[in-house]
Amino acid sequence: MDEQKKLSDIEEAAAALIANSEDENPAYKSINKQKSATSEEKNDKKIFKKYKIKDIVFLAIITACTLITGAVMPLLVNVPFFGIVQLGLGLQFSIFPVIGMMKVRKPGALLFQSIFISVFLIFMFPPMALIIVCALVSETLALLIFRGYKNDWACVFAGTLYMPLTLPLMWLYYNAFYTVTGEEKAATSMFLGGANPGVVVGISIAVVALCFVGSVVGMLIARELKKAGVLKK
Repeated sequence: MDEQKKLSDIEEAAAALIANSEDENPAYKSINKQKSATSEEKNDKKIFKKYKIKDIVFLAIITACTLITGAVMPLLVNVPFFGIVQLGLGLQFSIFPVIGMMKVRKPGALLFQSIFISVFLIFMFPPMALIIVCALVSETLALLIFRGYKNDWACVFAGTLYMPLTLPLMWLYYNAFYTVTGEEKAATSMFLGGANPGVVVGISIAVVALCFVGSVVGMLIARELKKAGVLKK
């Protein structure tokens, strides 16, 4: 009788332990979920985040889309008209970079795209390598104002400034490092807007407006892709 009683007590104790462990497991799971959620929130609040291989791959793919849709550039570089390159590439060079920044919301997303772009464009039009400087300026201003790319409009802001910044940089390049004479000088003068400040201001405003429209379109496309589950973290 005593042995049976001991066995029953042991069985009851074991059953109680199992029941307690089953009751505690959901609590542990909820604690782990809370910890992971807290760590994700802390990571989201950070401005500078580590890059993953998938981030670089996505930016390379989106850069390829930018370059493919910007295939008209070889036809534009020889046209002696101020801002013709920016007007021809403004939409493509704002839509896709914004999509890239809204997927990879990390400082340097636009810079990586610019490096990939310049590797190809430098052979067609060497001054376009200055687009890396444009990316640095755009991202710096976006980070100073918005403190990161968590806000969609930070991506739009950087995308809007990106291509228009090539206008003053190219003007500086041609005036400081590029010396021409004769007929080529006249063509270069037309390419830089000549002596007509009205043309320079008008084309510059048109390029900014075009890039703003492209950036907003890129933001809307990225939002729809996110809803469809294509753009995941």
